[in-house]
Amino acid sequence: MKDQADSLRNLVSGISDNNGSKVSNRSSKIITVASGKGGVGKSNFTLNFALTLHGMGKKVLVFDADIGMANIDVLMGTSSSYNLYHLLYRHKSIREIIQLGTNGLPYIAGGSGMKELFSLSDQDLEFFASQVEDIAQEMDYVIFDTGAGLSRENMRFIGAADECLIVTTPEPTSITDAYALIKIMHSQENATPFRMIVNRVEDEREAERVAEKIGGVARRFLQTEIPLLGYVSEDAQVVSAVKKQMPYRLAYPNCKASKDIQKLALRYLAQPGATGSGTLSGIRGFMKKWLRRTT
Repeated sequence: MKDQADSLRNLVSGISDNNGSKVSNRSSKIITVASGKGGVGKSNFTLNFALTLHGMGKKVLVFDADIGMANIDVLMGTSSSYNLYHLLYRHKSIREIIQLGTNGLPYIAGGSGMKELFSLSDQDLEFFASQVEDIAQEMDYVIFDTGAGLSRENMRFIGAADECLIVTTPEPTSITDAYALIKIMHSQENATPFRMIVNRVEDEREAERVAEKIGGVARRFLQTEIPLLGYVSEDAQVVSAVKKQMPYRLAYPNCKASKDIQKLALRYLAQPGATGSGTLSGIRGFMKKWLRRTT
């Protein structure tokens, strides 16, 4: 417990420049991970993607924003002493509700607090916004694992982010629902850019076929590009890792899925706009858009 407390203090103590003063102009990249339907492995992807970036030396905070189905801590085999509820009702500060998961990955458990988040007073929402901004300026990436489907809450998170990684599988219903989500969000003002992840594929060729199905329709009817960021292979060891409550990236680092997520993360970091605030001014821009969408 002492080691975890020390690690948390180091995490949230701020980033200093060479003169020892706190750097305040750091700008996080805000990413949402979404899916058109449940059961496609979205949360498992979020966790292993975040862990891979974390292992590459990036400062990553995972925010479990899946209302009713929050399970990032379960996938890591950890338990959360505090969650968003304790922050919203001001029992704890945001620095106190951050938990350290596997390999020291910081995350915020959603819990029951996610529902309350959308029915707060303006004053309480501003408090929440200031708390998130306080910690996010110390991160390279804040990754929101949203719920599946087209709920109003999910759309708010997606619409406010710098970008959305949409997870699908080769199943026809998954493809159809992923496109439906993209279509709805594309109709919004200043639409969030999407990049596609195809999960549970037999090989790269299958991933490319799925990407072309969604991308081709998006080009024809939405006049937009949905680039394929990468894919994760169907892998029995992913199931074994879930049963063990361990991320497959750590439980089986040499399995096909782990190698795929490594390549995917490297490709993400190599693309233009992978760092910095993208189209928004970091967390400040995210919260401004998100608060506007909740009114």
